[in-house]
Amino acid sequence: MNAGEIVRLSTRYTFAFGRGYLSTFLSSLSMAGLILAIALLIIVLSVMNGFDKEMRERILGLVPHVTVYSYTPIHDWQDNVEVLSRHPEVRTVTPFAQFDALFIRAGNIETTRGIGIDVDRESGLGQLLSSIGTAELAQFRNDSRGLILGVGLATKLAVSRGDQLTLIVPSVGFGGAPQATRFETVTVRAILDTGTEMDQSAALVHLPLASELAGLNGGVTGLRVSTTDIFAVSRIAWELMNSLPPGYYATNWMMTHGNLYSAIQLSRDLVSILLFSIIAVAAFNVVSSLVLVVFDKQSDIAILRTLGASPLNIATIFVLQGAMIGLVGVALGSALGVLGSSAVPDFVVALERLFSIDFLNTDVYPVSFLPVDILARDVLMVGVVAFTMCVLAALYPALRAARLQPATVLHQD
Repeated sequence: MNAGEIVRLSTRYTFAFGRGYLSTFLSSLSMAGLILAIALLIIVLSVMNGFDKEMRERILGLVPHVTVYSYTPIHDWQDNVEVLSRHPEVRTVTPFAQFDALFIRAGNIETTRGIGIDVDRESGLGQLLSSIGTAELAQFRNDSRGLILGVGLATKLAVSRGDQLTLIVPSVGFGGAPQATRFETVTVRAILDTGTEMDQSAALVHLPLASELAGLNGGVTGLRVSTTDIFAVSRIAWELMNSLPPGYYATNWMMTHGNLYSAIQLSRDLVSILLFSIIAVAAFNVVSSLVLVVFDKQSDIAILRTLGASPLNIATIFVLQGAMIGLVGVALGSALGVLGSSAVPDFVVALERLFSIDFLNTDVYPVSFLPVDILARDVLMVGVVAFTMCVLAALYPALRAARLQPATVLHQD
């Protein structure tokens, strides 16, 4: 048999045209299972990639990569900023002051930690304030008693832009030192809506006001450091501490958000293993399908053998059939997976509107939306693995067909 005849027979056994109805039905079932498994894996991987991307680019863009603290209020922070900025892997250094307070509006009371920021150093706060309009940011900058409130916190307090809040700062100052209880009235100048967990607790005021409320007497609590390599923060923090005098210590995002990032990575790996197992089941379904095809077509195989077809020719026919099933399954499954991944966020939003519920809320989840990041390498990896499994799964039925004895089969018929 020549190559053209082998391909024609494989195509006839695989697709709808031709008279091999049982083989076509079995091949269609194998393709359908493979298509669904591949599409599901690509969709899930895209969602997990989306969470990973949002974690790295959005959440870690809002929190400091390294935070430098001192056991006493930092008054010479300008000098420290210059020292830390000399490190080649440091992008920005910004001072901050923090205080715990009660936020009161009418009968609504919420506790949160206020953060004082230096609005003159916007290079280090650009991503944090990117969701705020230019006009609102200008109002905040011009109001020394202005407040930027996270949208989740603003909802709980039932406030909007222009409303006033009363802050009550407990009588415990820096390091637990006693101080008089402080009262302050601030005006909400902007609502921070980052789509992350920060929306539930963010309360930003001007640095001098925060320093006053925290009892720092013009000092700051610490320095926020943004680095060029977020996965090298432990080493960078150690090097930064060596450049400062004694009395300073540092934390990094891995201490505060490392467990979340590890959980996302672990979930992605476990889900990938599970869904690859589903693909394996779908691919090895080709084995049972082709074994049945061999049983159904053993008379045709015997006739082909008597007409001069070699065992290799027969084996090649069924290997090609497995390859065709894999090729069609991978192509359609990948296309369906990419389209499904693109449609998932809108589908979730539609369900939320239909049932008036939030599937993702920053009270529980790190982001308030379903992120998706379709990576070509994942689609290619899934396709190659699935196709390889289909070809390998076709080897056993192909060898079984090649070993059929024409005389025995024709004698039975």
